[in-house]
Amino acid sequence: MESIAFDLRQTKRTPLSPAHVEAIRAAGQTRTYKAGEFLARPGDRMDQFVWLEAGEVEVVDLTTGERRLPSTLGPGQFMGEIGFLAGGRWTLPMRAAQDTTITQVDRPTMLRLMSEIPEMSDIIISVFAARRRRQLEDGDGALRLIGVDESAAIRRVASFATRNRIATVSYPLDSPEARAALHQCGLSEVQPAVIFGADEIITDPTPARVANRLGLDIELDPDDAFEVLIVGGGPGGVAAGVYAGAEGLRALVSEDLAIGGQAGTSSRIENYMGFPTGISGADLVWRGEVQAMKFGTRFAIPLRATGIERAEDGTFCVRFDDGQSVCATAVVVATGVEYRRLPLPRLEHFEGAGVYYAATELEGRWCRGTEAVIVGGGNSAGQAAMYLSRNADHVHVVVRGPSLAASMSSYLTQRLEADPRITVHYRSEVEDLQGEDRLERLTIFNRLDGSRREIDCRALFIMVGAAPNTAWLNGLVELDDKGFIKTGQDCGLSESPYATSCPGIFAVGDVRAGSVKRVASAVGEGSVVISHVYRHVRPGEG
Repeated sequence: MESIAFDLRQTKRTPLSPAHVEAIRAAGQTRTYKAGEFLARPGDRMDQFVWLEAGEVEVVDLTTGERRLPSTLGPGQFMGEIGFLAGGRWTLPMRAAQDTTITQVDRPTMLRLMSEIPEMSDIIISVFAARRRRQLEDGDGALRLIGVDESAAIRRVASFATRNRIATVSYPLDSPEARAALHQCGLSEVQPAVIFGADEIITDPTPARVANRLGLDIELDPDDAFEVLIVGGGPGGVAAGVYAGAEGLRALVSEDLAIGGQAGTSSRIENYMGFPTGISGADLVWRGEVQAMKFGTRFAIPLRATGIERAEDGTFCVRFDDGQSVCATAVVVATGVEYRRLPLPRLEHFEGAGVYYAATELEGRWCRGTEAVIVGGGNSAGQAAMYLSRNADHVHVVVRGPSLAASMSSYLTQRLEADPRITVHYRSEVEDLQGEDRLERLTIFNRLDGSRREIDCRALFIMVGAAPNTAWLNGLVELDDKGFIKTGQDCGLSESPYATSCPGIFAVGDVRAGSVKRVASAVGEGSVVISHVYRHVRPGEG
């Protein structure tokens, strides 16, 4: 999918063959737009594949009405980006620069056509993915964030957008751009805000509201049963989504924050086969998400499972935090684990304002010109330390044990101990947090000699412990004494190492008792479990 580096500014034609174009024409309908008419506006459903037959289409700035990009789309090209696969919404306004004729194909028909012609599908997906990457690189999106530094709510939206690879434009609260944007929306007072398109303010900005406006969530019909519901969009869940779609199962992946889970926050994974120079967790899982959507698997974000019931016919109905529910013949639990919260005074006060549970580019900005502290001794903590040391004055890694050998890969341990920008504090813990509206300093307590060290610090990253996300299962499956799901022989079952004590519910990845807590292991389990799911949902065919 990386072989075609397409972008509006680099080529005037796409490499679709004449046979591909004829297939699109046979499946679609012709329509003409007059010069100045909009083919798409931010917020419109991306429910049509659009092939340009004649004319010219430009991306415009809704504020000025002028062309935004230096190049346009013309005959032999098509509109859209990766959101088309999931039925998302347009984020850029597309206008006919002259009288334009198109062939449009409705999304379900186009997805079917792409599945039947894999060569055409590969080209289209490569172009779509390249356009999304270019949007991210340019910060060219429909979302404008004002006051990220001043508002915890805007920071949560920014984090959600970053982790879900949504392009945003961010303006400081006191900038002329912020004042102009707010004025255009009819606001005279400068205040933190999330603006969609040209002049639509998303009131009470939350990740859920942004996801709804961008079409990342979906309306779930309780009567529309899926063959498999995959709860959790980490590496294991996404891998299960890829293989479920490839096997023709009607599959849905639900995720409560961002596709990628904890792995999505890893700045660089170097021990995953096939990537000798490393790959970020977000990039790795995003590629998997695109691959799964290509096969027809659907994704819904952000949806957090809150309960599950088993119907008399054996199907499962899962309830979500927004009140929706969905039914499926089988459920794959891939909810992973969450970092535990430390018992620190005022911890909640500083969360999102100096205390973080992920070390992405957004959080990393708070480390410039200050020292950063990471609590934890696992691979995620080690990767975060290496990443943050690029910007922070110094990075402190705080671990309770006498070494990192039992919890961190050897190559990471060696790098941390050899890097002069990183100090590892063994047998230590963070004791106190200080500051007014934001974290300003903290204290590290050495349990071995009783000494205390106060550090000026605006960023504390907590990456310690592993609490499994299993409370929503309502006792349907057997858990171990730590809350992890028992599977296979632990439940007295021999037919599947991923089957739980409840037939039809499977578990993969970190949430499974006894699993190896590594990305590659989760991907492998998510891939293999689908063969067992297939035999359950289609017993006559497995």
